[in-house]
Amino acid sequence: MRGVVMYEPGDVRVEEREDPQIIEPTDAIIRLTATCICGSDLWPYRGAEPVDHQVMGHEYVGVVEQIGSEVRTVKPGDFVVGSFWASDNTCEICRAGYQAYCVHRVLMGTIGTQSELARIPLADGTLVATPGQPDADLIPSLMAASDVLGTGWFAAVAAEAGPGRTVAVVGDGAVGLMGVLAARELGAERIIAFSRHADRQALAREFGATDIVEERAEAGVARVKELTGGLGAHSVIEAVGTQEAMMQAIHSTRPGGHVGFVGVSHDVAIPGDELFMAGVHLHGGPAPVREYLPHLIQLIWDRKINPGKVFDLTLPLSEAAAGYAAMDERRATKVLLTL
Repeated sequence: MRGVVMYEPGDVRVEEREDPQIIEPTDAIIRLTATCICGSDLWPYRGAEPVDHQVMGHEYVGVVEQIGSEVRTVKPGDFVVGSFWASDNTCEICRAGYQAYCVHRVLMGTIGTQSELARIPLADGTLVATPGQPDADLIPSLMAASDVLGTGWFAAVAAEAGPGRTVAVVGDGAVGLMGVLAARELGAERIIAFSRHADRQALAREFGATDIVEERAEAGVARVKELTGGLGAHSVIEAVGTQEAMMQAIHSTRPGGHVGFVGVSHDVAIPGDELFMAGVHLHGGPAPVREYLPHLIQLIWDRKINPGKVFDLTLPLSEAAAGYAAMDERRATKVLLTL
């Protein structure tokens, strides 16, 4: 099969790899219909994380081709969506709604899903079958559910977005935009999106943003305070993972408010005195996407949401390197790879 391998920062290749095989009786093999490039894939691409001949990809939708002897909830021919963490969905942590921390979890990025075929560990707890074979125009939205939509949704839940609340979203990448959509679906009264890019501002408004703030850091905080009577937002989503973004999120939150942080942390350190005096709740980390997949798939299936609009560039898998370059150079927000 063909699959994407990152040899070193900036060096992405599509090459022949061995077809995956059933290893454990709880495995499934799927033939991917689509995959995509994640903003987190740019960290090693830019040299911010070590990489050496790493198989790439952790987002996936496709059709089940083969199942292990102990798989019960999906069967060959099913169209499925899975999380970027494989989980058994039965352990005590999973049952509490935190499948990303399953005691048997497997990070799909170590397996690689920017490929024609993929082995899915713990298939019963990881894969969710759609109600039938989806129409082609639903594929991008179902693809978004595998990571960015579920991650943005978790961020909004962690920030306790809901009716009567003002939500601010730090980060206008795919996850931040999905956070805007999630906040709207959860009933937020006002949604403030931080963005300096006209195309992303337009999509944020389409997803439900009521206000756009172009300022960053303390200037951005001041603007949010101005928009909220000097108090700050009730709920703030942090979807970047940098020091500046985290502090911008905390400082934009009113006392007693909630920060939901899902940006992959890179050298973030919160000063204890600032945290102590902020009086805010912090909750986040890797999103338990599997917790939300059934609900999100149904919303997409019923055409109540269209998160697939976050993909603004579609390329064949063979042109994955061009997709990485486009995202790195901010010529694309998120790239869909077709097979």
